[in-house]
Amino acid sequence: MINKDTVTRLVRHQIQGTDLFIVDINVSHSNNIQILVDSDKGVSVQECMDLSRAVERDLDREEDDFQLEVSSPGLSEPLKVLPQYLKNIGREVEVLTKEGIKHQGRLKQVSDKGLAIEEKVKIKGEKKRPEIKVIEREFDFDHILSTKLVISFK
Repeated sequence: MINKDTVTRLVRHQIQGTDLFIVDINVSHSNNIQILVDSDKGVSVQECMDLSRAVERDLDREEDDFQLEVSSPGLSEPLKVLPQYLKNIGREVEVLTKEGIKHQGRLKQVSDKGLAIEEKVKIKGEKKRPEIKVIEREFDFDHILSTKLVISFK
């Protein structure tokens, strides 16, 4: 069986000196290897092909047969690593807390510990119509179940 640490080491070596970063690496019991990489400018098909060829070249199919997939995370995938959060500052996100509460707003800040969003909330005012107010909410990564980009076709 191919070791995840071995694949991670190979990928880190190949992306060293580039703006690519690892989002996730999975190696199943049947040696299906899935590598997700990203960068601030996005990832081209050519970059995925080059990384795939480099990793495949350094693994021995005679010793362990494997299937290899290299791609960038899709828009519907949750954000997983700090560079992804930093890349998406200013974009609309949906934060699902571990308590099961969803918050949607513009990603304002990100740190090693958590993030802040600007969320529009309706507040009952003195008038009959509720007022919309923008508030800032902060979340520790320890209290977040997932954070996804909100896709808008406006």
